[in-house]
Amino acid sequence: MRVALATAVRTLPRGAGLAYEPKFDGHRLVVARSAAGVVLQARSGRIVTSAFPDLAAAALQLPAGTVLDGEVVVWHAGRTDFALVQRRAAATAARAAVLAQSLPASYAAFDVLELAGLDVRARPYERRRALLVDLLLPLGPPLQPVPMTTDPELAATWYETLPASGIEGLVVKRLDQAYPAGRRGWQKLRHTDVRDAAVVGYTGTPRRPLALVLVLPVGDETPLVSSPLTAALRREVAEAAAARGDAEAPATATTTVTAIGLGEVPYHALDPPLTAEVRHTSARHPPPEVLRLRTDL
Repeated sequence: MRVALATAVRTLPRGAGLAYEPKFDGHRLVVARSAAGVVLQARSGRIVTSAFPDLAAAALQLPAGTVLDGEVVVWHAGRTDFALVQRRAAATAARAAVLAQSLPASYAAFDVLELAGLDVRARPYERRRALLVDLLLPLGPPLQPVPMTTDPELAATWYETLPASGIEGLVVKRLDQAYPAGRRGWQKLRHTDVRDAAVVGYTGTPRRPLALVLVLPVGDETPLVSSPLTAALRREVAEAAAARGDAEAPATATTTVTAIGLGEVPYHALDPPLTAEVRHTSARHPPPEVLRLRTDL
């Protein structure tokens, strides 16, 4: 099942015929309920049913021939926690049954693609939304429709106030729009914050730094790896490292940090840290973008 995608925008779209949904910070998941049972498919197409037995069991309440599109999330301390979703997704079948008890998953559904065996993707979003709400509201958690509004002012309020709950931003859809399978037919407005971060290290070598290891002033202080540095920033970081005497440091770093999509990568630690101005849309993806070193601090 090819899922719909969204194009990033920098400002909140406004106009007649638009709908706004909060964008949850989780894993994209297609739920397919057939007469034979339930299949859970990740955005990549990988089948992940065994990783989420609690959602698979809940989806048995759906009528056969139902396909939903949405996001699997794990709530912790009043907000969605992406790291816990990753933990659930990576679990073996045996471990998944244990985690389903201690870290129960929720499904934030935002579209219905098939209902009782009928393909409804060609119907307008407004109609699909009504079908989704009628289907899921009687069932209740853990299968729930995401909130939706057609009021741009309420959407703007959501955008400003919901990040504390782990909401990444907004997804904007046209009410008259068919489901854009495999296409970027929706729009997404992510939260983008520009702020100072502590530079606790860098990847690469002292003479050729590749990325910075950052601790943001929000979140749980877990170090993050920045996006690749520009040539100008590489030179600036190399000069700053040389000024600290790092130019003679071993080329091979021994400290490691987890980088999204790369796993554990080695880095050179900086003590005391430097400071950099960074732009980031969320605590995990895409990685923070380094704008400049704050050599004035």
